[in-house]
Amino acid sequence: MWDNPRLLNLAAGILVGIAVLACAAVLLVKLQRSALLPVREVRVANALVNTSQQDIEKALRGRIAGNFFAVEPAEVRAALQQLPWVRRVTVRRVWPDRLEVGVEEHVALARWGNDALVNTYGERFSAKTDRVLPLFLAPAGHETEVTLRYGSFKELLAPLGVVPERVVLSQRLAWQVRLSNGLHVMLGRDGEQAEARLRRFVGVYDSTLKTLQRKHEYVDLRYPNGFALRVPELLPAVKG
Repeated sequence: MWDNPRLLNLAAGILVGIAVLACAAVLLVKLQRSALLPVREVRVANALVNTSQQDIEKALRGRIAGNFFAVEPAEVRAALQQLPWVRRVTVRRVWPDRLEVGVEEHVALARWGNDALVNTYGERFSAKTDRVLPLFLAPAGHETEVTLRYGSFKELLAPLGVVPERVVLSQRLAWQVRLSNGLHVMLGRDGEQAEARLRRFVGVYDSTLKTLQRKHEYVDLRYPNGFALRVPELLPAVKG
């Protein structure tokens, strides 16, 4: 080996490479422990609606330790994603002393029961709002499905000038909606069939319920060739 220049050059190159890596590792450790280059600013790159600067500062208190090289963007991201209205966070270092944070907030679409909200992606999150929102009642795990059905129901009902105020998916997976005019609509099981029944109902509304003088409060669309209607003054229900 010692009389083989090629092998000697290769061994020397390997040793030099190891030395360079070792020096780089030592330098990196020193940089991370150094008091130089502290992070002086955390800048949110976009405007926020429901999350304040104070909320962000409180969430990051004690999370930004060390200098520019020591701060872990993943830890900053995890801390901010614990805030109630924060859906997604991006964090990047900006030389020499800044972290730039992008925050995507939840956009509340509806209330989920009494203790949560649902965003426009059909994701449940825990936050508070005074806004008037529709109410979703359904078993856990059906958030996305209810959100999609709500959008379809709302579109189907648009010609009547009403919107769903409450969408219910029962434990037996049967659909119900309460409209903004106070009408309760029973749609039955199977989301596709529920939409078809509602579409048929909207199509005949002007020639049926709209012509009635009495106030109606409940309609059952689970009949193959019609629907059942209940009005406060009339019992039992009248077939339509």
